[in-house]
Amino acid sequence: MKEKILIVDDDEGVRGILSRALGASGYQVSSVDSGEKAIASVRETPHDLVILDMVLPRVDGLAVLKDLHALRPETPVLMITGHASVETAIKAIKMGASDYLVKPFRMEEVDLVVGKALERTRLRRENVYLRRQLESTYGVQNIIGQSPEMRRIFSLIEQVASSRSTVLITGPSGTGKEMVARALHFNGERRSRPFVSVNCGGIPDTLLEDELFGHVKGAFTDAVGDRAGRFEAADGGTLFLDELGNMSQSMQIKLLRVIQEREFFPLGGTKPVSVDVRVIGASNVDLRKMMEEGQFREDLYYRLNVIHIKLPPLRDRREDLPLLIQHFLAKYCGEMNVPLKRLRPEALRALVDYAWPGNVRQLENVIERAVALSFGKEELGREDLPREILDAGAVEVPVLQIGGDGFSLDEVLASYEQRMLYRALEHAGWVKTRAAELLKIKRTTLIEKMKRLGIPLKGAGEPPSRGPSPPVEGSADPAGRD
Repeated sequence: MKEKILIVDDDEGVRGILSRALGASGYQVSSVDSGEKAIASVRETPHDLVILDMVLPRVDGLAVLKDLHALRPETPVLMITGHASVETAIKAIKMGASDYLVKPFRMEEVDLVVGKALERTRLRRENVYLRRQLESTYGVQNIIGQSPEMRRIFSLIEQVASSRSTVLITGPSGTGKEMVARALHFNGERRSRPFVSVNCGGIPDTLLEDELFGHVKGAFTDAVGDRAGRFEAADGGTLFLDELGNMSQSMQIKLLRVIQEREFFPLGGTKPVSVDVRVIGASNVDLRKMMEEGQFREDLYYRLNVIHIKLPPLRDRREDLPLLIQHFLAKYCGEMNVPLKRLRPEALRALVDYAWPGNVRQLENVIERAVALSFGKEELGREDLPREILDAGAVEVPVLQIGGDGFSLDEVLASYEQRMLYRALEHAGWVKTRAAELLKIKRTTLIEKMKRLGIPLKGAGEPPSRGPSPPVEGSADPAGRD
């Protein structure tokens, strides 16, 4: 698509020369002879660039520039001026003009200045687009969940996103700690600044120190030049440090200092580097227990743990499973360019019953695998699931041993109750009235149990209704079937 350029000049000869030359360069060019017409044209149609003469009849170029900037602040403006008005052109730049051209100008110069102005516009638009994409990708709304635990986490993210306080995110591997960290960043005041992520797990001290703080030339044999570290790269933004439990005591001391003092020394450096960085730490191990055992510094723990966000394992938020499954189905069917697949009730039951030791990351991998291996199928069944999920389907009643830790009777009974409800619903074709009759309970009791146990009221992956619109959750079926 051709970029649109508007030329504003009362000199017909200048308008003609510029229009022909820029048109030959591949731009879509229009021209007007007054400031009033320029304002009307820009109000009606957005332009990629305006070339504006400094001297115009009735309204001068600076006044038109001010109006253009108020109307379309994102549109760059090039000023045309004579040798005697260069100072005025500089004033125009201070008012927001992108650059200026001095009469008489050469077309090579015009092409160069126009090209630079349009390139800056393209980069600015790309940055805005990428920022919006990042914000939409990592916003709170993209963390899937409606369980009470997740709603509390959403509320906490919104409360502290714009705070400068450090945050400690804990939870098992695969629960989405980095996604929460990104949500904190992109929903806060630092969203326009960098988000830098470092995984501290398994990195030797010397490499981790260089990674975080950088080095100066000559700091070690291969240091042939200065290198900025991740703290410096994150200046003004957020630094996310994952797997903090693997950090040595000596590195813990250096991390504590930069959090407290907001400055650090690069490897081999003698001058401190000041930074404004919000630190978000994460760990899948119990840092408090490590602290009590002397493996993690107490002062660093409390400095990091100003705000604590604890992510629950997936098995503790089973009511979110249907939402997550549907989300990943839509994601991978879209990526693989196949129609959205449905999940049969028996497959959903197997997924809901599984313990998910790898949490959300494992679930996502399972759904991606199922979509990839089921081309040509509209529905996913048990046969499309990995063997470890199917083998774990039977309810295992734990054995209570003398001297053992025992087990949660409530959890065992809830798991069995959930399985029985799924069987009744499947047998009844997900008609809740019939399922309630099979279970010898009231329909309202069945619905309450389904909500409590995280069973979807309509059944995830059911074929869409061919009749009237589906009822609101908990309301009577308009067709009298449910």
